[in-house]
Amino acid sequence: MKILNVLVFLLFIMTFILLGYLASEMTGKVTYERVYANLTRAIDGDTFDSDIGKVRLLGINTPEKKQPFYKEAKDYLTGYEGKTVEIETRSKDKYDRTLGYVYYSDILVNKGILELGLANLYYYEKDENYESMKKAEEFARNNGMGIWKKSDNESCVELVNLKYVEQERCNNQEQLIINNNCGSMNVSLKDDANHIERFILKQGVYIKNFSCVWNDAGDSLFLRDESGILLFYRY
Repeated sequence: MKILNVLVFLLFIMTFILLGYLASEMTGKVTYERVYANLTRAIDGDTFDSDIGKVRLLGINTPEKKQPFYKEAKDYLTGYEGKTVEIETRSKDKYDRTLGYVYYSDILVNKGILELGLANLYYYEKDENYESMKKAEEFARNNGMGIWKKSDNESCVELVNLKYVEQERCNNQEQLIINNNCGSMNVSLKDDANHIERFILKQGVYIKNFSCVWNDAGDSLFLRDESGILLFYRY
C-alpha cells in the first residue's frame, strides 16, 4: 500500500510538471524560477548582497558613484535590507551575479526605482515586463523626477546628429553633433550602459567621434549639466 501511495504521488508530480511544460509551450510563456532570499546589503542602486549571493536588478541602470542621484538610488534599495525578497531569476552575468526581477510583497522593486526617476531602462532583450517598466520610466520622465529633472539650460542645446553605426567596428566612426546656443557649461555625457564622459561644452557646434560606445541595436544618449538634464535621445 505504501509503495502504491508513493507511485501515485510521483505520478501526480510528473503530471503537474508535464502540464506546466505543455502550458508554456502552448502559450509561448516561459516559467522562471523564483527563489526567496534575504537582502543583506545594498551595494548600489541596482545591486545587492544576499544569502544566495550577489543579485543585479534586471532592466535598469542606476547612477554610478559621483553621478547625481547615486545616493538616492542606493538609499531606496537600502530600505529593503534585512527583508526577505522573492527573486525571479533569469540568468547570471560575467561577474557571477544573479540577474532577475525582485519582489517584496506586491512591489516590483526594479519598477519602483524607475518610477522615482532613480534609474533608466537598460535592456539587451525585451521581455514580458518591458512595457510596464517602460511606462514607469516614462512616468518619471514626464514628471521631471530624479535623473529626469530638466536643466535650466535645456532650451540651449539641440541634437544635430548621432551616427552610431560604424562601417568598421571600433574604428572611431561613431559621431555626435550638438549645437549649443548658449555659453560654455560643464556637462556629462552617458549612454544606457553608463559609459560617461565629462567635458566643457562650448557655445556653437560640438562634434566628437567615438568607438564602440553606442549600441547599434538600440541605446540612449543623456547629456546633463549641474542643474539637470539638457538632452535625452533614445533610438
